[in-house]
Amino acid sequence: MATLPIDTAKYTRIICAVPPAPRVANRETGQLRVDRETGKTVYQVGLCLMAGTSADVVNVSVAGEPAGVQLGMPVAVRDLVATPWENDGRHGIAFRAAEIRPLSAPATSAGKGAGQ
Repeated sequence: MATLPIDTAKYTRIICAVPPAPRVANRETGQLRVDRETGKTVYQVGLCLMAGTSADVVNVSVAGEPAGVQLGMPVAVRDLVATPWENDGRHGIAFRAAEIRPLSAPATSAGKGAGQ
């Protein structure tokens, strides 16, 4: 399915609504999900995306633990994408980002973090 880029610059504020937690790949064994490209553990962060008078909370996956990201903290999100999915009659949208960092932290990559 298509991966849809999301322009986070359109949001007036992005806040951590649920702190980072490792994603579990197998509930029976407790095995954590690992990113295929980097080998890092995949974390999920609940983000509140605010624009004007509306706000939405979405769960966003990111490879590696987002250092310093805490509940209620404004964050910058780099390369946020949405991927629609369907499996056995169930469907939804999966969100993934290249990086989630505290808004006041310096950028760790060449790209400028959005949501600033």
